[in-house]
Amino acid sequence: MSFNIALTGLSAVNEQLNTIGNNIANSGTVGFKSSRTDFGSLYAETQAMGVEVIGTTQSISQGGALTTTNRNLDLAISGGGFFVTRASNGDVAYTRAGMFGTDKDSYLTNSLGQRLQGYPTDAAGNLQTGVIGDLQMKAGGLPAKATDELSFVANLDANQAVPAVAFDPQVADSYNSTYTTKVFDSQGKEHTLTQYFAKTADNSWDAHYYVDGTAIAASPQALSFNTDGSLAAPIGPVALAATLGGGVDPLNIQLDYSGTSQYGSQFNVTGNRATGYAAGEQTGMSVEKDGKVYASFSNGERLLQGQVILASFVNPEGLKNISGTAWTETAASGVALVGAPGVGQLGSLSAGALESSNVDLTQQLVGLMEGQRNYQANTQVISTNKELTQVLFNAL
Repeated sequence: MSFNIALTGLSAVNEQLNTIGNNIANSGTVGFKSSRTDFGSLYAETQAMGVEVIGTTQSISQGGALTTTNRNLDLAISGGGFFVTRASNGDVAYTRAGMFGTDKDSYLTNSLGQRLQGYPTDAAGNLQTGVIGDLQMKAGGLPAKATDELSFVANLDANQAVPAVAFDPQVADSYNSTYTTKVFDSQGKEHTLTQYFAKTADNSWDAHYYVDGTAIAASPQALSFNTDGSLAAPIGPVALAATLGGGVDPLNIQLDYSGTSQYGSQFNVTGNRATGYAAGEQTGMSVEKDGKVYASFSNGERLLQGQVILASFVNPEGLKNISGTAWTETAASGVALVGAPGVGQLGSLSAGALESSNVDLTQQLVGLMEGQRNYQANTQVISTNKELTQVLFNAL
């Protein structure tokens, strides 16, 4: 009986050593989670029968250290959650290994060709939150976009006096302040929109508009302010139109003065945001900590391409392991709860970094020595049993 018990011990320790060996071998594998062999005693009613391996437990919830790689599509999760990937056959897997790249069709994929899942964007670049699909970078350059909106926030100096001469952009004494904004036409060519502000009375100003030095309105736009210095009128955007020539569309800009004030301090522009840009070629991509993926272009613009999603589980230890770095959903794990990084229990993303294996080499080496002693002890039991049996045969 002791011989058979020792054999069960040898078999169990052998599986433990295999697990430890696998942990040590994967100490450098990105996103790897270490495993532990669990033992249980064997009994036949009250008779001890030895030991058996009752399972292998992975330390899924224990994160590894983040290491910097400076590669844009190397992603690490700082906190809870898993990346979601989909294979060509539709199988969904969850992983912490964030080594991603692009395939020939510009889809974001891992080394196995599985596509990273997220919220895509529509043709206008709007994020389709709630629609989960393959993330794909849009190929090609960024076409030019004409300026159609300008948000302008400034303070007009209430201490200024009304100019003594009629307005003339060539005469500096005929206006109180001026500001020039760069705008773009339908072909992406640059133009200048210059605003001249001339005080007409207390709390009243005129704004004169010139594009490339040519007036674009027959009469100026009146600006009026309340006694506390806040803007009274215009309420809503001011429509500006200019015919540019040169084979481009007319320039139509909605100019918004919301937030503009008139206080007794110097003229100061605190907001000047205009839409529009020249054409540009794609120069790279980046991923923000909230998972939003942007393509960068040579004209300085960025275009949203989608948003990486993460998945969490009520019981992550119940996930089914399909490799050291990937798992699938089971009834024990519960249904995947997906969302944007940084929301709820989902961690944020760190671009240009990877999560290292969570294997503790010191702990594994200690376990290796313990397993070796256990193996030797069980071997000694077998050797002793053999000697006792031989003594018994000799006595007969």
